Amino acid sequence: MDSKKYDSEEKEIWQSGVLQDLFPGDLIIELGRCFLAAPYRAGTLEAPGREKLVITLKEFDCTTFVESVVALALSADDQPLSPLAFSKNLKRIRYRGGKIVGYASRLHYFTDWIRDNVKKKILDDITASLGGKGLRKKISFMTDHRSLYPALKNKAAYEKMLQVEKSLSRKTFAVIPSGSLRAVASKIKNGDIIAFATDEDGLDVLHTGFAARQGKKIYLLHASSKEGAVVMSSKPLTAYIKSNKKISGVLVARIRP
Repeated sequence: MDSKKYDSEEKEIWQSGVLQDLFPGDLIIELGRCFLAAPYRAGTLEAPGREKLVITLKEFDCTTFVESVVALALSADDQPLSPLAFSKNLKRIRYRGGKIVGYASRLHYFTDWIRDNVKKKILDDITASLGGKGLRKKISFMTDHRSLYPALKNKAAYEKMLQVEKSLSRKTFAVIPSGSLRAVASKIKNGDIIAFATDEDGLDVLHTGFAARQGKKIYLLHASSKEGAVVMSSKPLTAYIKSNKKISGVLVARIRP
């Protein structure tokens, strides 16, 4: 990322000198709010050619929004914020083991993303401690819908994704059933990562964002395809879940101090 390309809003983020004084969850929300109204764009990482680190702070899908904000939070100890530290942290978060080794090394499935970032000691998966139940399901959405992912036209990339999916299908992940969330909502903190599990065949998680507390209620700060931008949900989290029949449950991860 070339610092000459930053617009004025991006420069304000890099030059801010107060971010490191915030608690991790509050820092996440303050950074996320910087991008309110930024356009939503699907497939922001599906660039042609060899897999490489793609960075944009101008438009997001739900996952790149979460990744970018977490990477900024991890870089906040550097004042002013360092573009180099940000890019290194983003790469570390986005790829398995923090290394780019082709298309399949990107953490495409969000349960894999959480699991790998727990292993890298960036996050804690607190879903089970909140009453989440273990779930195992066949993961195959990407290879089942190969035409949606241009990179999978390459036979080698396709076969590697099959291997990744096979491995994920053998692993268990915890999910809080939608109907049980209200009982544990008080334990969810500002800035926690919220991921929405789904019953859709072959898929683990269909959307993600951040828990944003306003009084006793929790809202969702996220890049919304429906709203077409980064927004704060108009409904509290429990009502948001209830209004979306595709959501079967919730996973919760917390950035480490």
